[in-house]
Amino acid sequence: MSVRHAILGLLSDGPKYGLQLRQAFERQTGEVWPLNVGQVYTTLQRLERDGLVESEGAGEDDRQKGFRITPAGERELDSWLRTPVDLSSPPRDELVIKVLVGLRVPGVDLDDVIQVHRRYLAELRQQWTRIKEDEAHYDLSLALVVDAELFRLDSVMRWLDAADARLKRAALDPPDRVQSALPRLRVKTQGRR
Repeated sequence: MSVRHAILGLLSDGPKYGLQLRQAFERQTGEVWPLNVGQVYTTLQRLERDGLVESEGAGEDDRQKGFRITPAGERELDSWLRTPVDLSSPPRDELVIKVLVGLRVPGVDLDDVIQVHRRYLAELRQQWTRIKEDEAHYDLSLALVVDAELFRLDSVMRWLDAADARLKRAALDPPDRVQSALPRLRVKTQGRR
């Protein structure tokens, strides 16, 4: 998440103080991602140093100053909004890493590992669904965050289902066939980076 660009976006509709920015950020993100006020002021100092915002007011203390976006800040914000998020490389997903490590640890029941995570994901999905039913239809920002989280949880659950099926098929394959596929997989992933 780019706090820097979120602050620029919040300043695009007029000047604000640091505390106002923190409150607006939390409101705009459905109050799902709390923001430390110290992080706001540190980010504002960097934005001001880079010429993307300017302060107004006479106070030496940043808490007494209002900030507004500059034309350079508007260009930076526009560029950020129009630049696609880089999804070309898989993220370091802890769940994927757990399953990969579990493949190599003697005595680990990967079916049990997958089931524990599947139950946890189902509980999370229920919690987010309750939030959606109870509150999200009143707050557009929260509704968008909840939808994103539900889609993310669904995709993780689908990956777990696919991994479970693949592991069960691999258990039926002769060991030499499974092992001979590992070097090819390493070569393919190395070639992508």
